[in-house]
Amino acid sequence: MMMGGIVDSSTDYSAPALTEGIAQVVAVEGDMAWLVPESGTSCGGCSSAAACGSKGIGTVASRLEQRRFQMVNDAGLKIGERVVVGVSENAVLRASLIAYAIPLATLLVSGGMAQWAAGHDFITMGAMLVGLVFGLWLSRVRAGQMMARGELAPRFIRRASMGETCNLE
Repeated sequence: MMMGGIVDSSTDYSAPALTEGIAQVVAVEGDMAWLVPESGTSCGGCSSAAACGSKGIGTVASRLEQRRFQMVNDAGLKIGERVVVGVSENAVLRASLIAYAIPLATLLVSGGMAQWAAGHDFITMGAMLVGLVFGLWLSRVRAGQMMARGELAPRFIRRASMGETCNLE
């Protein structure tokens, strides 16, 4: 952007947008740091709170343990530090499509083909079940490929400032 003869290059439009969150370092093992995501102020108030882990059955410690994730510690993070981490929005969108669209598509295609070929509801239901299982397996394989390429790995953005919270608006 041009401002009075000065070019402002602070915004890099070529870089992919990141979904950001705040996490706290709970352990450091060699060149890896273990982090636990912090819940935002609106976390726990939505209809999906039980599914995302902010509420549910069990102790707080066990829920936090399930949400721990690992990240390469290039920034020299120490236990107790709060950091801002991010995952590419494109990767999150692709992972969502893989998790939901592939099983749904294989279920519908196999059911449609079975109904066309056999015309019997029991055979169609069986084919849909087989299609769903195949779709879930295929989704798992594709998600594993994304993980192996590091597309879903969180990236260190910066250390969180005092009082900084996750902006969910």
